Amino acid sequence: MTDTVETFKGGIIQHGKCNDRIHLIKLGSDPSTTYPWDLIRLAKDKNYSKIFTKVPEHLGAIFAEAGYLEEAFIPSFFSGKEAVVFMSFFLKAERMAEVNVLDIENMMDIVRQRNETKTLPLLEKRFSIGKCNKTDIPGLVEIYKKIFASYPFPINDPVYLADTMDSHVDYFAIETDGKIISASAAEKDMDNKNTELTDFATLPEWRGNGFAQLLLAQMEYDLKKQKIKTAYTIARAISPGMNITFKKSGYKFCGRLRNNTNISGRIESMNVWYKSI
Repeated sequence: MTDTVETFKGGIIQHGKCNDRIHLIKLGSDPSTTYPWDLIRLAKDKNYSKIFTKVPEHLGAIFAEAGYLEEAFIPSFFSGKEAVVFMSFFLKAERMAEVNVLDIENMMDIVRQRNETKTLPLLEKRFSIGKCNKTDIPGLVEIYKKIFASYPFPINDPVYLADTMDSHVDYFAIETDGKIISASAAEKDMDNKNTELTDFATLPEWRGNGFAQLLLAQMEYDLKKQKIKTAYTIARAISPGMNITFKKSGYKFCGRLRNNTNISGRIESMNVWYKSI
């Protein structure tokens, strides 16, 4: 079960029961001041428990007036100039409450103690790293099916991977003996020169080799050549691995999205990290 992506009153939204929410992916160029209320009406119609939005800073006030709460903030998000505000509206009290908040805070205490490192893990000659093409899609599908019991987008669907590869997503992988053992993706907004770094997955038997950090560095190198200015990620708040990877790679923590995303079989809170590249 995956959620639907469609246009809504000039914007692009994803919605459905998989994540039990509306996700405003992108506002239209000239949104109405009633847009926050239009989303609330749709959410009530569908009986969703959350609306999650990414809003240019100058429009944040109209969402705040409708009852949306700021959960994260990234400066210089739009073409290196205007900030973005991650704002959410909760339609059910239980969606706002985090049952594992102490576990998340304890994990973040561990992450905060990690320092940025300029030294990357050594990639042995038996491994190769680089951007994927369509011949790599079966390998990407295989690894994503093994790693994720659920995901907010259908990354285990070869048609989805091909379509997004053609339009706005760069996929990267580490291979050995012709097999993908670690993968990631950069979902690009070329109009606004930012990218979400996402879809990190490493087969269990290959973890502990620093592959995520290597993929992250490779993506940054490639995205700089494409004139991307800001990179960010939305990482599972309870899981130290990716949070530590981004902290060590110089990313800044900028907020937590409460009970936001259906990943690995359940709805979880997510941390937001960003970096100017």
